[in-house]
This record gives sequence, C-alpha cells and structure tokens, in this order.
Amino acid sequence: MAQKQDAQQKYVGIWPVMLTPFDEKREIDYDSLARLIEWYLAAGVHGLFAACQSSEMFFLSDRETQQLVRFIVQQVDGRVPVVASGHTANSVAQQVDQLNGVAQSGVDGLILISNRLALQGESDEQALQALQTLTAQLPTSVDLGIYECPYPYKRLLSDETVAWCAQSQRYTFIKDTCCDLPTIRRRLALSQGSRLHLANANSQTLLASFQAGCQAYSGVMANFHPQLYVWLYENWRTHPEQAQALADYLATAALAEHLDYPACAKYFQQQVGNFATHACRVRNSAGYASTFFPAAIDSMMRLGEALGQRVTKP
Repeated sequence: MAQKQDAQQKYVGIWPVMLTPFDEKREIDYDSLARLIEWYLAAGVHGLFAACQSSEMFFLSDRETQQLVRFIVQQVDGRVPVVASGHTANSVAQQVDQLNGVAQSGVDGLILISNRLALQGESDEQALQALQTLTAQLPTSVDLGIYECPYPYKRLLSDETVAWCAQSQRYTFIKDTCCDLPTIRRRLALSQGSRLHLANANSQTLLASFQAGCQAYSGVMANFHPQLYVWLYENWRTHPEQAQALADYLATAALAEHLDYPACAKYFQQQVGNFATHACRVRNSAGYASTFFPAAIDSMMRLGEALGQRVTKP
C-alpha cells in the first residue's frame, strides 16, 4: 500500500520537456546539458522528461538516446524522478529494443509515443492492440507512460485506451496534448483511483485543468520560466487571484512556442549561459539571431520576471 501511495505522489508537479544542447558540429554537448539540468532543478521542478520531442529524439540515434538518458539520470542523482522516451521506430521489434534500452538507463518511467502505435488513418482499436502488445514486452520494474507527440502526426488517445492504461496499473503518466478541457475532464474521470496521472502540455488550459483535478504540467514553456509554473502549481489553491493573473500571462507567453521552437528556447538558454550554441538538428537555426524572434522572447521574459516578482512575493 505504501508503494502505491508513493507512486500517487511521484508523477505530479512541473515536468520540463528537456532540450538537447548540441555543439557547433551538432554533437551532444554534455557540459551544457549538465548546466541545463541544474537550472531546471534550481527552479524547483518536480520531475524531468528526457528524450522527448523537445529533445529532438527523432534526430538522435538509439545509442545517443541511451547515453543521453543515462547521463541525465546520473546528473539528477535521485533529486527528482526522470521519465524518458526515445520511442521513434516503426517496426514493433525495433520499438521493443529501443524502449528496453532506455529502461535500462535507470529512469523512473518509460514513455511510449502514441503515434508509433498505429499509422495515420488506422483505427484506435489497432493502436490499443499495439499498445497492449508492447506493454507485455516491457519490464515491470519501470513505470510506463504515453505521450501524444505531435510529430510526425498527432494521435490522441481514445477513451478506451485511457481506461485500459488506468486499469492496467502499469501506466502512471500521460503527457496530454489534446488542448481541450472537456477531454481532460473525461480522462481525469477515467483514471480516477488509479496510478495514472495526466500531465497537461497546454498552458492555455492549465489553471482550469488544475482546478478540474489535473496534477501535472509537462510543456515546452518550462524551458523558459519553469519557476513561474512551479509557483502556479504549488499556490493556485491558496492564492487564487494571483494564480489567475499568472495563468493569464503564461497562456499568452506560450504563444512564443511558434517563434521557431526549439531554436528560440535554445537561444534563450544560450543567453542565460547554459548553452554554448543554439544549434538544432531538427532545423537550421543559423539565421535565428537575425530575426525579430529574440527580441520577442526578451520582451516575454521581462514581462514574466516583473509579474513573477509581484505575484510570488510573500
């Protein structure tokens, strides 16, 4: 019973979707990664999601993914739980190899990608059958989760799949990208009383989802101001007016995701001294600094810092 209670509290709070820093040759920059991890932890985050889309996992080899995740687990050293994916392959056999390889890195949770379960246009029933097949071939020593990754296409989980995950007692984490409050409420009802937690990725519905019972956020904007999300999560009940003001800002600021993410987040991390470059594999970011995007990010951050000082002061 104690183990179940611990699991109930493990997958809550603010979970940044981690960036992968690269050097000028687009090789993983582990010194920058170590600084990034410490920056997340100093902000008070409750967990980390490694080897996800923000990590450019579709542009990492399986070996790189395993080395990346192992480094993160070692650097974190148990201070917060770590979940990871790296689930990018098409064939079931290769998916099993990928996921088992990541499971051996010491992560707390192993995250499957919903669009790897079936091709675009195939049925939810096929996706659920594939999920059940994969689940049976993964170690019971690691918790499981699912991420509704938008790339290469977004496959939202059916109610039947969410219910099965909850009832299986294997699944503890869904990174929810439905961006729809009624769907979130329905999923919360389906998972009630189980080990399954929803981590909302959408800033615009975040406060309302907390009020509905959602207990986690895992979105790209935690790569800019994670401390504001931490404050919102920890204080929305006791400081409702301040929480609403902050949620309004975060909902608007999150539109910055469209300013060439992840290049904009990497450029920001370069400006604060964590990254040596803002190089990406997913796109050519060489011309990013010559656009108006950096000025927009700077304005967003200044507004957030000013609001944060007003809202979070005792």
